[in-house]
Amino acid sequence: MTPTGFLRVTAASTTTSVANPHANRWCIQRSLERFTESDIVLFGELCLSGYTCGELFRQSHLLDRCRRELFELAASAPSNQLVVVGLPWVHESKLLNCAAILNNGRVIGLVPKRHLPTYQEFYEGRWFQSGEGIYETIRCAEVDYSVPLGCDLLFQHDQVIVGIEICEDLWVPVAPSSFQSIAGANVLLNLSASNETVGKAVYRKGLVVTQSGKCNAAYCYASAGPSESTTDLVFSGHCLIAENGTLLAESKRVGTGLSIGPAVDLSPVVSFATSDVDMDRIEQDRRATGTMHQSLPFELSFRRIPFGLERSERPLQRWIDPHPFVPKDNAALQERCDEIFEIQIAALAKRVQQLPSELPLVIGVSGGLDSTLATIVAAKMLDAIGASSERVLGITMPGFGTSDKTRRNALDLIRLLGLRSEIIDIRPSCFQIFQNLNHSPFGVSCAGKTWESLQRELEHLPSDKRHDLVFENVQARMRTLLLMSRGFVIGTGDLSESALGWSTYNADHMSMYNVNCSVPKTLVRFLVRHVAQTKYDGEIRNVLLDIADTPISPELLPLSKDKTIEQSTEATVGPYELHDFFLYHFVRTGASPQKIRELSRATTFDKPYTEAEIDRWLDLFLKRFFAAQFKRTCVPDGPKVGTVSLSPRGDWRMPTDADPSIWREE
Repeated sequence: MTPTGFLRVTAASTTTSVANPHANRWCIQRSLERFTESDIVLFGELCLSGYTCGELFRQSHLLDRCRRELFELAASAPSNQLVVVGLPWVHESKLLNCAAILNNGRVIGLVPKRHLPTYQEFYEGRWFQSGEGIYETIRCAEVDYSVPLGCDLLFQHDQVIVGIEICEDLWVPVAPSSFQSIAGANVLLNLSASNETVGKAVYRKGLVVTQSGKCNAAYCYASAGPSESTTDLVFSGHCLIAENGTLLAESKRVGTGLSIGPAVDLSPVVSFATSDVDMDRIEQDRRATGTMHQSLPFELSFRRIPFGLERSERPLQRWIDPHPFVPKDNAALQERCDEIFEIQIAALAKRVQQLPSELPLVIGVSGGLDSTLATIVAAKMLDAIGASSERVLGITMPGFGTSDKTRRNALDLIRLLGLRSEIIDIRPSCFQIFQNLNHSPFGVSCAGKTWESLQRELEHLPSDKRHDLVFENVQARMRTLLLMSRGFVIGTGDLSESALGWSTYNADHMSMYNVNCSVPKTLVRFLVRHVAQTKYDGEIRNVLLDIADTPISPELLPLSKDKTIEQSTEATVGPYELHDFFLYHFVRTGASPQKIRELSRATTFDKPYTEAEIDRWLDLFLKRFFAAQFKRTCVPDGPKVGTVSLSPRGDWRMPTDADPSIWREE
């Protein structure tokens, strides 16, 4: 089944018989048989005639035959699709380069090209006139219905609003699709005939992707291919689909292995790209981006032409990223890590430069991922501003759940970075508080005991008996008290913990500045590994890599009998790869719980999850996300590094007592 809110679009380049509209119509019809599950199918510029007809465009016989083939194609095209083809069209003695829009057996609109390239290898102004200023409805002798003609046409089915431009229209300083998007178009189509020259494809792809991002829309681009005349040029056959600044699909083209020569003639389709575009996400981004809704700078109103679709259930034809915060491509991942690390360093440097030079910078170093990232950010920040490494005090505070491994890694990290170090065992202080509160951790009385004897007794408790919120909170708050008594505290909590409320209020929840506040947990591990492999070598690299492989745990509950960590964060709150996936789609794309469930089932995570597991952890995510808002309402400053942030001063302003019922019910 296709997850809700997706629209399938196809951009196709067909085999062209130059100046043979009948053969070209046959190729288009055959191509449509291949794309029966697509909602919109776009073909290239002047595909019914061929783009390279030259002086033959002056021949009435060719122009009349194109009209006849167009209406035959419209009558035979699938009724449940929007099909867009290109042809030359005569209107009041003007020859127009037009896009014809077909639906439900009819031609429902003709959109002429505005900007005609007449420079270098292009010579369109010799034959065609611009469609600028044409806004009419015409009668055609071939059919018994009227056809809207003009540059003011948009085509609408429910929330899908389609705008159309032709080739050069995209390459000008202000593209017609920009005005169409302001007027509501969220799916933009471009019929093109783009020749291939060295380096042109990169620029072309950049234009398509950038325009989709600027317009908060899907952008579908189909170019004529190498079966056009090659008298002077070779056409690319390049087909592209982008959404909100991201490339979704791309065909082969001339230069990347597109079949040419006899093989082209064996198939009506030379190249194509198909993808499902997320209309819900586009709508969410448009609601969130207020500058989308500006006034047009001149008098221009658009006619909206209705069309019909019959959208069936089908498997999703689009890759759903299981780790949306972590780029799949290794080079992109390394670049992302470098960017985030430098943003963190720059942010902390600015804050530190505003502080008295004698004020120590303090970090609680646990030997875990988050505190390690904050520590190496602080160390590199000192290098950047030319300050002594002794400005940072790394405090290791072992408690009842601290393992030898994490303690050793914490101390080694501080030493190897050249920072000042301090060790404070928090167990005696916490034991005193238990006694003051008359609290019996896990039902074990503190009366008449030393903290050493209590520790031994707790270690022998069965694992299923180890849950005591007071026991954990006392340790967390003791650590924060000690840190804040020493100086300016650099926080370590990450974005995923903030979303889930996985922190103790006014303990690890609080600091003077938090460098990790918008880095998700799934990316923290990659950041630590990246810094280890690119910024350090030798012993310190080994320590960082060992920390990156350590299980995630707050280390607040007693160790097992063999002194190993038994408290696993993910065993309690669920897998972070799922929670980060839920977080991204809930906050960034505004997806409903039902859509998040469907997307979760359509992707492949690092480990397989049953539908029941996905539902369980999604319900827990929603419950904790809403419940934790009171913690997020009062968090320290920290830098935004990606498109998802939960800062109450910036991206996420939510009442602390919002009711999650309608989300959890779904």
